[in-house]
Amino acid sequence: MTVPTVTLNNGVEIPQLGFGVYQIDPADTKDATLAALEVGYRHIDTAEMYGNEKEVGEAVAASGLAREDIFVTSKLNNGFHARDAALKAFDGTLEALGFEYLDLFLIHWPLPKVGDYLETWKAMEEILASGRVKAIGVSNFQQHHLQRLFDEADIVPAVNQIEVHPYLTQDALRAFDAEHGIATEAWSPIAQGKVLDDEAITAIADRLGKSAAQVTLRWHIQRGDIVFPKSVTRSRVEENFALFDFELTDADLTAITALNRDERTGPNPDEFNYIPD
Repeated sequence: MTVPTVTLNNGVEIPQLGFGVYQIDPADTKDATLAALEVGYRHIDTAEMYGNEKEVGEAVAASGLAREDIFVTSKLNNGFHARDAALKAFDGTLEALGFEYLDLFLIHWPLPKVGDYLETWKAMEEILASGRVKAIGVSNFQQHHLQRLFDEADIVPAVNQIEVHPYLTQDALRAFDAEHGIATEAWSPIAQGKVLDDEAITAIADRLGKSAAQVTLRWHIQRGDIVFPKSVTRSRVEENFALFDFELTDADLTAITALNRDERTGPNPDEFNYIPD
């Protein structure tokens, strides 16, 4: 099964469907990632904050696949926003993964009351110029955070990874991203399971003979976003990959989008300022 790709604003292609390792225990990450690669995933999303970059790298090395055939994303941890700290943290990410280069590196959170994310972004631009990462972007940035980068930095982020699901459709921010050539990636794509019992979604799933998770993930795909569900259960990893043998109608898409409640499962980026110990 061929996964479609999204072309980023610098020409780099990213598989639209990936495998996420958020909240997967490091002890389980290598096996889970290997299973995903065996199923057919070629896009893995990790982060310094997750504590499992090393195990992702081990899985890639053990997979038998060429490094260039696997798209790997990681993210800058919140304690390293100052320029020198960000540069050093990126070195640490490459070392942990065992890679010579990374496909995509993101600022994990803007942390508006902690430091100056513009300084952090300029460090990201330096990392891109070094040739050790193919693309740079941001995560959890709101429109006003992005606008400041447009006004004061040189490079437009390739990606904005934000919380998106049927109860938080983020249509205005997604439209702003698209207007500026930024690809939207959706984290928490099934709202930590909250949407899976929604009658509007289960009715569509029953009609199509698919699971509620597959319908929700397909909604993301047809809206054009990049999505990376996670599971340590092989059958669910396979189920989440089987999204390309059916389509939702326009009426289905409209019905699911109409479920929006502006309801987050994670923090508000304008208020979140956590720095891990």
